[in-house]
Amino acid sequence: MHDLKTAIIDIGSNTIRLVLYHYEKEQGLRELGNIKTVARLRTYILPSGEMSEEGIQVLTDTLLTFKAMLDDFEIVDVKAVATAAIRQATNRDQIITQMKERIGIQIELLTGEEEAYFGYMAVAYSMGTPSAVTIDIGGGSTEITIFKDKQILKTHSFPFGTVSLKQHFVKGDILNSSERKALIAFVKEQFMSLPWIQGVQLPIIAIGGSARNIAQIHQQQCKYPIASIHGYEIPKQDLEELSNYLGSMSFDGLKQLDGLSTDRADIIVPALEVFIVLMEVVQSEVFQLTKKGLREGLILQRILDNDEQAFDKFNVFEGNVRRLARQYGRSEVEVDYLMNLAEQLYKECCHLNYLTFNDEDLQLIRKAAKVFNLGEYIELSSASQHTFYLIANQSIEGLNHKERVQLALLASYKNKDYYQRFASPFVGWMNREEYRKTRDFGAVLKFVYALNVSKRNIVSSIKMQKDNGFARLDIFVKKNVAAERYQVERHKKHLERAIKTTIKINFIEEGWKQDDN
Repeated sequence: MHDLKTAIIDIGSNTIRLVLYHYEKEQGLRELGNIKTVARLRTYILPSGEMSEEGIQVLTDTLLTFKAMLDDFEIVDVKAVATAAIRQATNRDQIITQMKERIGIQIELLTGEEEAYFGYMAVAYSMGTPSAVTIDIGGGSTEITIFKDKQILKTHSFPFGTVSLKQHFVKGDILNSSERKALIAFVKEQFMSLPWIQGVQLPIIAIGGSARNIAQIHQQQCKYPIASIHGYEIPKQDLEELSNYLGSMSFDGLKQLDGLSTDRADIIVPALEVFIVLMEVVQSEVFQLTKKGLREGLILQRILDNDEQAFDKFNVFEGNVRRLARQYGRSEVEVDYLMNLAEQLYKECCHLNYLTFNDEDLQLIRKAAKVFNLGEYIELSSASQHTFYLIANQSIEGLNHKERVQLALLASYKNKDYYQRFASPFVGWMNREEYRKTRDFGAVLKFVYALNVSKRNIVSSIKMQKDNGFARLDIFVKKNVAAERYQVERHKKHLERAIKTTIKINFIEEGWKQDDN
């Protein structure tokens, strides 16, 4: 499968979404549009277990609107799936038949275990975390999975979600103290029924709209300096403080709160309590967020069924960073070339003890080499600023936020002043040694990039040796190096600061005599 334009209709208990996707083998999976309707189908389940005619009409009207949009976009490849609200309705077969006859949309009813599995798929293929417990809390159900080394071990679906918890425990618009205690006791009892999550001390990865809203609120509160919530982490203590803060607010106050969707004002506190209880049962200190979920899992599974090499859950960053590089005009050849030169220079510096070799440091340098100075695609004269912004402020699958900022600082390195300016909002994110290493490795990459300023890939190898109190750098080239010679002489001062040694550069054209500078 090399090219696919498709749509997913996700019929949940709280919201119904239409999401449009485009998949192309070289560019990967891209979301084209995302339309949401807050239907609250779970509230239309009658005491008898049937979904009321009013609820069925809400679903019908929503799907008719979505069908018209799909016609406008000329998308005929559509997959519609339903989860807890339809799954729990005793008249589900009738509902599915009516939607097919009235609208022409065939709804696939997912089991709770399938819903959990597709959520796991989205996490495994978009995050670098090797082992975790996932939670996807919707309006009418909550799915739990556990995976280790990216292999799923167990799944479970509970028949409660944010909307049903509100219906059962909350008499007004928001939880009072006694209702909160009852809700917490109920949820804890449910989670304790799963011995395979008790005390495993793995990170919690949260899926779904409630989790995303909690992350957005937290970012607003701490004046978070970068964008996006994918890969965001919240300490358990912060979640507990956030629970107390939101729990003290009025319903009107919640509706006005920045970061919180108005339609979730009445269910955000129950959702937060569920997350905190799960962290206690799992004995986890790390709460991670993903913007991916059921819909992405469905698409990924379909693509992988046709091409099992399309995505690699064990090397999430690698595939995505290459797509990012292509997006901003960098060829595979140039990516590999810069990465190999950077590795050569780093190893030469380490061999002579100017730097201390560490495999994790080498992998970091290799990652940053692939996207170094990427912002030149937008404007050459301000490439450093654009590079930092592009990398720091977009989701990069396979990286958490600290790793993304470190990558941005490395890839945007121009000089010490710019580095300090870009790094200043992130004081506390890195310790002193990490800060120094990132700056020094940025200087290494800056020098390497100067070796290919003409984009001709003319440097074949780099050798370094000590010579009378300075470092002699022999650069073997295939042809004339006028442009590269000028740039490396300009930028060698950054590398000299990093290795604390004066550098003498020798360009050696292969087949010709040595040219000393």
